[in-house]
Amino acid sequence: MNISATQVKELRERTGSGMMECKKALVETKGDIEAAIEYMRKTGLAKADKKADRTAAEGVVAIRTSVDGKHAVILEINCETDFVTKGDDFTGFVERVAQTALGKHPASLDELMRLPCAGGSGSVDETRKAMIAKIGENINVRRYAYLPAGNGVLGTYSHSGRIGVVVQMKGGSLELAKDVAMHIAASKPVCVAEADVSAELIAKEKEIFSAQALESGKPAEIVEKMVVGRIKKFLSEVTLLGQQFVKNPDITIQQLLKNAGAQVTGFIRYEVGEGIEKKEDNFVAEVMAQVKGG
Repeated sequence: MNISATQVKELRERTGSGMMECKKALVETKGDIEAAIEYMRKTGLAKADKKADRTAAEGVVAIRTSVDGKHAVILEINCETDFVTKGDDFTGFVERVAQTALGKHPASLDELMRLPCAGGSGSVDETRKAMIAKIGENINVRRYAYLPAGNGVLGTYSHSGRIGVVVQMKGGSLELAKDVAMHIAASKPVCVAEADVSAELIAKEKEIFSAQALESGKPAEIVEKMVVGRIKKFLSEVTLLGQQFVKNPDITIQQLLKNAGAQVTGFIRYEVGEGIEKKEDNFVAEVMAQVKGG
């Protein structure tokens, strides 16, 4: 069947798909534009399902804060290549999902994926699958969190869209909250205080430290003291309050907050591709250098 350039152009404008895909859809549907759109939706979903198992370890961490500063969302949205993260299609999708999350405050990632996507007619997940068909890469909304300020303030920090942090703080100032967020981006604490460290993690570290100390050949009572000392050092390294402030290593975060009459009640730190097997880039070193120079 002869498909005109005008038909292809119209279908491209309505779907945003490539010329050859549009022409193929029109041929399959004998030039019927509406049928072609439906055909492309169905085949697009099929393509998305086929790409679902492909590793998506690139992407961005997006943070959006409400105008009044009382609400924030943080998301990690992945694709397969860094090239795609810079494209208008992907950045537009990220913005739409972020605005959906900020506007609706869903309680979970699953709930977010079911919500109508901002600026479109389908759900977030349907829009994601349509983007996979259009871009040709697997796309995944991997993580999401909503943080309210409550009676305090929210501090945020983003490093090149690769690392993002949101901090909930009572007392203090917005500037202090941002400084703490920058510190968290650079220093990677796992929780706020020692009481928040899981017993399983402490037991695991104690087992490792005990094995190392026993190799020294020292008496059992000395080994026990060595283990206690190493556990104490470990807790100071993995807890926010125990860490030395990157902008002023002479004080800990706990001292910084105490001096300001502030308290960190929670934080979220996302790093692109964290936990996904991929080529490692030292983003943390970049942040540390930037914060120390700030």
